[in-house]
This record gives sequence, structure tokens and C-alpha cells, in this order.
Amino acid sequence: MEILVIGGGGREHAIVGKLRKSAAVEKIWCAPGNGGISQDAECVALDLNDVNAAADLAARLGADLTIVGPELPLVRGIADEFAKRGLALLGPSQQAAQLEGSKIFAKKFMERHGIPTAAVYGIFDSPIDAYTSLCSVDWPLVVKADGLCAGKGVLVTSSPDEANAFIDRLMEKGEFGDAGKKILLEEGLAGQELSYIILTDGTNFVSLAPSRDHKRAFDNDQGPNTGGMGAYCTPSILPLELEAKIIETIVKPTLAGLRKDDLAYRGFLYFGLMLTPEGPKVLEYNCRLGDPETQAILLRADFDLAQLCAEAARGQLGRIPAKSSSGASVCVVIASEGYPDNPHTGKAISGLQDAAQVPGAVIFHAGTRREGDNFYTTAGRILSVCATGQDLSAACRIAYDAASKIKIEGSFYRKDVGAPKASKQAAAEVSRG
Repeated sequence: MEILVIGGGGREHAIVGKLRKSAAVEKIWCAPGNGGISQDAECVALDLNDVNAAADLAARLGADLTIVGPELPLVRGIADEFAKRGLALLGPSQQAAQLEGSKIFAKKFMERHGIPTAAVYGIFDSPIDAYTSLCSVDWPLVVKADGLCAGKGVLVTSSPDEANAFIDRLMEKGEFGDAGKKILLEEGLAGQELSYIILTDGTNFVSLAPSRDHKRAFDNDQGPNTGGMGAYCTPSILPLELEAKIIETIVKPTLAGLRKDDLAYRGFLYFGLMLTPEGPKVLEYNCRLGDPETQAILLRADFDLAQLCAEAARGQLGRIPAKSSSGASVCVVIASEGYPDNPHTGKAISGLQDAAQVPGAVIFHAGTRREGDNFYTTAGRILSVCATGQDLSAACRIAYDAASKIKIEGSFYRKDVGAPKASKQAAAEVSRG
């Protein structure tokens, strides 16, 4: 197969890395890619907003399969454009991608199909009505922008003043554009979060290894929401009986609901869950692999990713499980100074070779560009420093050893990825968006 990967972050670098290990893959392109990906695949320029250009590119290259990494092209209808031209692509239709593109659409879908989720206090397109409703809600409260906000459109708070300020940013100041014109207010759920991802052809599915991510910028879940500052993947976070309950009460009803609503879905489906005392509940759907969860998950993946993706895209996914190796994996994200609000870019990166030589460590690039043998930062999230180990503690030691060897002016990373939550309150936070 010759495969085109759409995207240019750490997730896409991990996908490319796994595809390279398939004996069936002869050629990989990545559009637009990044500095690190350019060492593992041929990078091609592409505006991720332009689904027609993406289809033109796939046709010109003669790609046998296109795999979409980020959510934006999916929400803009890239799968529909490819289908119109008879081009093979792994990803849901534009209508189905509303599960991620609209929090309101997703909430109504879950309510319609009896999928356990947080109770809703209200849906608002008027800031005055939203402010007024804060007088009649229980706290903590979750405020969600309806549209895509790059992981920053959700606030969990017990402070009316903080809720008012966030609503003002979304609806009146328009910091997230059209994405914040409508908002959703819902109950805050208590428990532990879990990222559960499947690959489906719309009927059959395989489950990937469970993982848990860290959304806040700083240690102990402090600071603003981000696109993700790290993740870990180990079997111990999800007992088999609980996984069976997730499949029966959430995964299967979701797939049945998609079919009932005639929403074409072939691709990865991410369930952001809260494991509450009443059972697992859905916080959000993502219509693609998570970032940085993918980096951790694929390090333990003991299957042919290219084969499974091709089968799902054809609507012929078998029932062969997506097995994972024993042990644990972890991903630590190195971010630019000022991330997430105002990342400082253009900084030189040093120490990459030393970090890569740490046994068990793997470096995936996110926001980098390459000039000869030198690399420079281009975005808020720069690198995913990952590792595998016989257990989570061992994997974390390796990842942090490797991360300590990388030098970027002003950069930072969390020091508690994979560590137990600092408090019950932190464990109960919903840090999604």
C-alpha cells in the first residue's frame, strides 16, 4: 500500500512510525507533516482547511488509502469529498463528525440513544440567558463551547465569577469565534477520566489499549486547559469487567445509534469517559485518535495498523483484536514558553540525539521544522517524549530521563505525567474540550 497521512502533529508522527513497520506499506506521505516526520515520510504541503486540495493531492499521488489525523478536516467534510471521487479514506462523514464538531449535537445524540452522560442544565445562544441560568445550577459546573476550540473550550468550576468570565470570553468577546456562539452547561461529574478508543467500520470494531491523559498545563492539574500535556497507557487502569460494561452500555449503543441515524462512520472513535460511582459516563466524543494518547497507545500496539485501517476503510473490519504488548508506555509533551495562550516559537532545539539514545525512549515531533540537521519550534506543543517499560514507573523514568536531555529556551513540561492524582478534587475534574 501507498498511504497518505493527513496532519502534522505528534499523533501523526506516531501513526507514520507505526505504518512504517508494516510489511504491506511501500510508501508514506504526510501532509503537511513536520520536521521530525520528514525523516520518516515524504512531507507534502497542504492547508488542512481545504478538503478539495486534500482530495486533489491524494488523487495526484495515487494513494491507496488516506488516514486523517486531526479533527478539522473531518468536520469540514473530507470523507464526503473523497467518497464523491471514489478515493479511499479512513474517517467519518461530515454529519457523523458532528459528534466532535458540536458538543450540543453530541449531547442530543447521547440523550436520544440512552448513552450515559452528564445531565444538562441548558443550551444557550444568548449570553444574558446563560448568565441568568447560573443562579439555578449545582456546583461544580461544566461550561462547554459548542464548536472546536483546540482543547480549550471547556471550563470546570465551582466559582460563579469564573463561570461568568468564561461565558463572557466565549459569547461576548468571541475569543473562539463561531465555536463559542452557543454554549452548553452541564453537571460536573466526579471520578477518574479514561480515554477509550475504538476502530470501526460502522458495524464491527476493535478496541485499542485504554489510556489516560493530562489536559492541564501544569503539575497537579493546575493552569489552563491545553490540547494535552501527556498520557500513559497501562492495562491496570481498566479492569476487564469494567471494560465489558463500557462496551455494552456505551460503545455498542453509540454504534447502533450512528446506524439508526444513518450517520456513516468508518474510522477511529474516541470516548472521553468519566468513571463515576454510578458507572462510566461519556464526557465527549472525538472522531479520530487522541493526541497525546496515540503516542502512548501505538508504542504498545502489537498489530498491523495499516492492515486494520485498510479493512475499516473498506467496511470489512474483521474481529481480530488489536493486541497490545505487556508493560506500560508514557508520553510527556514538551511545550513552548507561553503555551497554550501565546506560545513563543522559532526557538532552536538541541539534545534530540542524546534523548533518542536513552534505551526505551522514542521521540515524536509535533511543532518542529527542520533545516538540514537542525530543528526549530513552530507551535505550542513541540515534542512528545515517549517510553515503554515493564511497568508505569519504569516507563516514566525513561521518558523523563530522555526529556531532561532536550534543551529549548523557555520550554516546559509536566513532571507528574503518570503519577497518582494529587487530590480527590483533581481526580474529579473534567478537563475536556
